[in-house]
Amino acid sequence: MISKNGLELIKVFESFVPLEYTCIAGKRTIGYGHVILPGENFITGVTLQKAEEILYQDVAVAEKAVSDLVKVPLSVNQYDALVCFVFNVGRRNFEKSTLLRVLNEADYKNVPNELMRWVYAGGSLCRGLIRRRKEEAALFEKEEPESSSFLYKEKKKAG
Repeated sequence: MISKNGLELIKVFESFVPLEYTCIAGKRTIGYGHVILPGENFITGVTLQKAEEILYQDVAVAEKAVSDLVKVPLSVNQYDALVCFVFNVGRRNFEKSTLLRVLNEADYKNVPNELMRWVYAGGSLCRGLIRRRKEEAALFEKEEPESSSFLYKEKKKAG
Protein backbone atom coordinates (compact mmCIF):
# COMPACT_ATOMS: atom_id res chain seq x y z
CA MET A 1 0.00 0.00 0.00
CA ILE A 2 1.26 3.45 -0.89
CA SER A 3 2.67 5.44 2.00
CA LYS A 4 1.33 8.79 3.15
CA ASN A 5 4.30 10.48 1.45
CA GLY A 6 3.56 8.74 -1.83
CA LEU A 7 -0.09 9.72 -1.70
CA GLU A 8 0.86 13.33 -0.96
CA LEU A 9 3.18 13.34 -3.99
CA ILE A 10 0.27 12.33 -6.21
CA LYS A 11 -1.93 15.00 -4.64
CA VAL A 12 0.70 17.70 -5.19
CA PHE A 13 1.07 16.93 -8.88
CA GLU A 14 -2.59 16.26 -9.61
CA SER A 15 -4.05 19.09 -7.50
CA PHE A 16 -7.69 19.15 -6.50
CA VAL A 17 -9.97 20.54 -9.20
CA PRO A 18 -13.67 20.35 -8.27
CA LEU A 19 -15.04 20.84 -11.79
CA GLU A 20 -14.45 18.87 -14.97
CA TYR A 21 -11.56 20.03 -17.14
CA THR A 22 -9.57 18.72 -20.09
CA CYS A 23 -6.07 17.66 -19.07
CA ILE A 24 -2.97 18.27 -21.18
CA ALA A 25 -3.41 14.81 -22.74
CA GLY A 26 -6.90 15.83 -23.91
CA LYS A 27 -8.86 13.68 -21.43
CA ARG A 28 -11.90 14.74 -19.42
CA THR A 29 -10.66 14.92 -15.84
CA ILE A 30 -11.89 15.91 -12.37
CA GLY A 31 -10.79 15.85 -8.73
CA TYR A 32 -7.23 14.62 -8.26
CA GLY A 33 -6.48 13.73 -11.88
CA HIS A 34 -9.34 11.26 -12.25
CA VAL A 35 -9.96 10.50 -15.91
CA ILE A 36 -13.73 10.48 -16.31
CA LEU A 37 -14.88 7.07 -17.49
CA PRO A 38 -17.81 6.31 -19.79
CA GLY A 39 -21.01 6.48 -17.78
CA GLU A 40 -19.54 8.73 -15.08
CA ASN A 41 -21.21 12.09 -14.68
CA PHE A 42 -19.97 14.96 -12.54
CA ILE A 43 -22.16 17.81 -13.81
CA THR A 44 -22.11 19.60 -10.45
CA GLY A 45 -18.47 18.77 -9.79
CA VAL A 46 -17.03 16.95 -6.78
CA THR A 47 -16.37 17.83 -3.17
CA LEU A 48 -12.93 17.40 -1.68
CA GLN A 49 -14.22 14.32 0.17
CA LYS A 50 -15.59 12.74 -3.03
CA ALA A 51 -12.37 13.56 -4.90
CA GLU A 52 -10.35 11.78 -2.20
CA GLU A 53 -12.63 8.72 -2.38
CA ILE A 54 -12.09 8.57 -6.15
CA LEU A 55 -8.36 9.16 -5.65
CA TYR A 56 -8.09 6.13 -3.34
CA GLN A 57 -9.87 3.99 -5.95
CA ASP A 58 -7.57 5.22 -8.71
CA VAL A 59 -4.47 4.71 -6.55
CA ALA A 60 -5.60 1.13 -5.84
CA VAL A 61 -5.63 0.49 -9.59
CA ALA A 62 -2.07 1.86 -9.91
CA GLU A 63 -0.94 -0.18 -6.89
CA LYS A 64 -2.36 -3.36 -8.43
CA ALA A 65 -0.49 -2.66 -11.66
CA VAL A 66 2.80 -2.22 -9.80
CA SER A 67 2.18 -5.34 -7.70
CA ASP A 68 1.21 -7.43 -10.72
CA LEU A 69 3.92 -6.29 -13.12
CA VAL A 70 7.03 -5.65 -11.02
CA LYS A 71 8.94 -8.87 -10.37
CA VAL A 72 11.83 -7.51 -8.28
CA PRO A 73 11.93 -6.32 -4.65
CA LEU A 74 11.09 -2.66 -4.04
CA SER A 75 11.72 -0.31 -1.17
CA VAL A 76 8.82 1.79 0.07
CA ASN A 77 10.19 4.84 -1.76
CA GLN A 78 10.63 2.89 -4.99
CA TYR A 79 7.10 1.53 -4.72
CA ASP A 80 5.64 4.98 -4.02
CA ALA A 81 7.50 6.50 -6.98
CA LEU A 82 6.24 3.77 -9.31
CA VAL A 83 2.64 4.02 -8.09
CA CYS A 84 2.77 7.79 -8.66
CA PHE A 85 4.14 7.18 -12.17
CA VAL A 86 1.56 4.51 -13.04
CA PHE A 87 -1.24 6.68 -11.64
CA ASN A 88 -0.18 9.25 -14.25
CA VAL A 89 0.60 7.09 -17.31
CA GLY A 90 -1.71 4.11 -16.74
CA ARG A 91 -1.19 0.37 -16.50
CA ARG A 92 -1.07 -0.29 -20.25
CA ASN A 93 1.71 2.24 -20.84
CA PHE A 94 3.66 0.94 -17.84
CA GLU A 95 3.23 -2.66 -18.96
CA LYS A 96 4.67 -1.93 -22.42
CA SER A 97 7.46 0.35 -21.17
CA THR A 98 11.19 -0.06 -21.34
CA LEU A 99 11.14 1.25 -17.78
CA LEU A 100 9.38 -1.92 -16.57
CA ARG A 101 11.74 -4.16 -18.54
CA VAL A 102 14.78 -2.37 -17.09
CA LEU A 103 13.34 -2.58 -13.58
CA ASN A 104 12.48 -6.27 -13.86
CA GLU A 105 16.07 -6.90 -14.96
CA ALA A 106 16.97 -5.45 -11.53
CA ASP A 107 18.72 -2.53 -13.23
CA TYR A 108 17.57 -0.14 -10.50
CA LYS A 109 20.17 2.52 -11.32
CA ASN A 110 18.66 3.12 -14.79
CA VAL A 111 15.05 3.45 -13.65
CA PRO A 112 15.38 7.22 -13.00
CA ASN A 113 16.66 7.70 -16.57
CA GLU A 114 13.71 5.73 -17.89
CA LEU A 115 11.29 7.82 -15.83
CA MET A 116 12.71 10.96 -17.42
CA ARG A 117 11.73 9.70 -20.89
CA TRP A 118 8.05 10.16 -19.95
CA VAL A 119 7.89 13.97 -20.17
CA TYR A 120 5.72 14.42 -23.25
CA ALA A 121 1.98 15.00 -23.49
CA GLY A 122 0.27 15.15 -26.85
CA GLY A 123 3.68 15.00 -28.53
CA SER A 124 4.96 18.12 -26.75
CA LEU A 125 7.53 18.45 -24.01
CA CYS A 126 5.71 19.33 -20.78
CA ARG A 127 7.43 21.26 -17.98
CA GLY A 128 4.96 19.90 -15.43
CA LEU A 129 5.85 16.33 -16.39
CA ILE A 130 9.56 17.14 -16.21
CA ARG A 131 9.07 18.36 -12.61
CA ARG A 132 6.93 15.32 -11.78
CA ARG A 133 9.41 12.83 -13.23
CA LYS A 134 12.32 14.50 -11.42
CA GLU A 135 10.42 14.13 -8.14
CA GLU A 136 9.51 10.50 -8.90
CA ALA A 137 13.12 9.74 -9.88
CA ALA A 138 14.46 11.41 -6.72
CA LEU A 139 12.00 9.44 -4.59
CA PHE A 140 12.92 6.19 -6.37
CA GLU A 141 16.61 6.81 -5.56
CA LYS A 142 16.06 8.06 -2.01
CA GLU A 143 17.72 5.97 0.66
CA GLU A 144 15.55 4.74 3.48
CA PRO A 145 16.03 2.68 6.61
CA GLU A 146 16.15 -1.04 5.83
CA SER A 147 13.24 -1.69 8.18
CA SER A 148 10.88 0.46 6.13
CA SER A 149 11.52 -1.51 2.94
CA PHE A 150 11.19 -4.95 4.52
CA LEU A 151 7.51 -5.40 3.65
CA TYR A 152 7.94 -5.02 -0.10
CA LYS A 153 11.08 -7.13 -0.27
CA GLU A 154 9.48 -9.98 1.66
CA LYS A 155 6.31 -9.77 -0.39
CA LYS A 156 8.28 -10.06 -3.60
CA LYS A 157 10.35 -12.99 -2.27
CA ALA A 158 7.19 -14.84 -1.25
CA GLY A 159 5.21 -13.94 -4.37
